[in-house]
Amino acid sequence: MTTALPMFRLLFVVGALLLAGTPSRAQNIVVMVNGDPITDFDIDQRAKLDQLTTQKTPGRQDVINELIDDKVKLKEGKKYGVDPGVSDINQSFEGMAQRMRISPDQLTKSLESKGVRPETLKGRMKAEMVWTSLVRGRFKEKLMVGERDVAQAVQAQTGDKLQVEGTEYKMQPIVLIVPRGSSPAFQETRMKEAEQYRSRVGSCEEANSLFRSTPNATIRETVTKTTADLPEALRKVLDDTAIGHLTAPEVTKAGIEMVVLCSRKPTMIDTPKKREVREKMYQEKYEKTQKAYLDELRKAAMIEYRNR
Repeated sequence: MTTALPMFRLLFVVGALLLAGTPSRAQNIVVMVNGDPITDFDIDQRAKLDQLTTQKTPGRQDVINELIDDKVKLKEGKKYGVDPGVSDINQSFEGMAQRMRISPDQLTKSLESKGVRPETLKGRMKAEMVWTSLVRGRFKEKLMVGERDVAQAVQAQTGDKLQVEGTEYKMQPIVLIVPRGSSPAFQETRMKEAEQYRSRVGSCEEANSLFRSTPNATIRETVTKTTADLPEALRKVLDDTAIGHLTAPEVTKAGIEMVVLCSRKPTMIDTPKKREVREKMYQEKYEKTQKAYLDELRKAAMIEYRNR
């Protein structure tokens, strides 16, 4: 193949034309993957990107394998209709820039200063987005981590039985408004009103219907808390309150406050250690599943090396 030398020289000097994606020269094809070429330029770009992100110089074959994997992943994604558009990729690129506390333009310039086109990073991003969506979507049930397995793993690691049973409470706070400076008599009147409301309410639905139409009263959105989130005194109050009923009124800065208890059910209290173990177990399952999936796709792919 011949090289368009004048154009190559121009593009070598002017990075802006590289950004435009104009072919700088007739590329030497190294591998064909399902009819899609991987060129020397693709390999050089990915190698620079890998070196930039890992601070290590990658082997050429390792880079080629990465690019083959990307081609295979993208083809499989199209098979299942998983094909992120330009706006999706740009949004992901912008998100990376934000995490780095720089603008997308600054990220682009930073890449270019290292000889990497932003399209090279966006291409890798697209393959990762497609692959994550495919693996999680197709193997959702297989990737699930059971709470019993988590508890057993925690116990095996620490010797502690951390599968502590607690209670999950769903409730809605209610406030009868008492303006600042109100007399004790007015406050007492509102307390009596609160007690009357307690005798009328027997469900969360009734509480919502009543307090959303009652002047100088408000009912807030549902709040979910577990035993671990609440002080013992409040837990006792909620445990002693019938489902659908109101707790005893209390005077606060906002006015007269009560809580309508919507549900109360047993649950397993989460802990930082359990979350850590759960995430690790999920990641192990994910890595094993995606590797087997990718191996299967590579075996079925048409991979043809050129000029080796």
